[in-house]
Amino acid sequence: MFAKKSLGQNFLKSKAALRAMIEVAKIAPNETVLEIGPGKGALTETLLETGASVIAIEKDDRLIELLQEKFKAEIANEQLKITRGDALTFDPSVLGRDYKIVANIPYYITGQFFKHYLTDTNQPKKIVVMVQKEVAQRIVAREGKESLLSLSIKCYGSPKYVMTVQKKYFSPAPKVDSAIISIENISRNFFDGISEENFFNLIKAGFAHKRKVLISNLETADPERFVREKLQSIFAKLNISEKIRAEDLKLADWKNLTREII
Repeated sequence: MFAKKSLGQNFLKSKAALRAMIEVAKIAPNETVLEIGPGKGALTETLLETGASVIAIEKDDRLIELLQEKFKAEIANEQLKITRGDALTFDPSVLGRDYKIVANIPYYITGQFFKHYLTDTNQPKKIVVMVQKEVAQRIVAREGKESLLSLSIKCYGSPKYVMTVQKKYFSPAPKVDSAIISIENISRNFFDGISEENFFNLIKAGFAHKRKVLISNLETADPERFVREKLQSIFAKLNISEKIRAEDLKLADWKNLTREII
């Protein structure tokens, strides 16, 4: 069966990568696991071996038929449920309060995927996913440089780079290598005392122009609210250099800025 490029299908064929995803997910028997884009079922099969209760969301009718045949017994005993649909419109509230996400997601939905599930009122307790290697490195800020993506994830949980998976271990092979990442300690605790909306408005303004220093980006974004003299006073109070760029500011500093500025 050929992969559909329009759905971002690259089927994982590395048993080592599958084992790594299962190990880092620490799945207990009967635990609820959401899988997105099960493809031909390689990860699905490994998840079922843990005794987990698996809900798999798939868009491709051809693959749904294949999965229904391959996992006929597991579907019959209700260990596996295959749902036709879009992971970005799926309502996590149907999963109950305790669930994990383990998936080789289509890479073109990465940003939307994290936003949909991390900001939902029913957050997963852990996420283990395959993403593009470069994106994984950005998420964990491997070179010490933060980004909109890394901060948008770190404010909800703790990302960890698990391992690199070379492109040769996919069919068809993508143009770039991939990586497994995990996100643990997922909660909204970071937003105690500040508004989520205000925080995201601030970091978006801060990253508006990468070459500019942070204070200039903020001033340009909203000159009436972000007055230079006021910003200078706040930066001095928080011991933040006026020459700092958004990518060099850590998550805790962004929280302090949000509290002071907005």
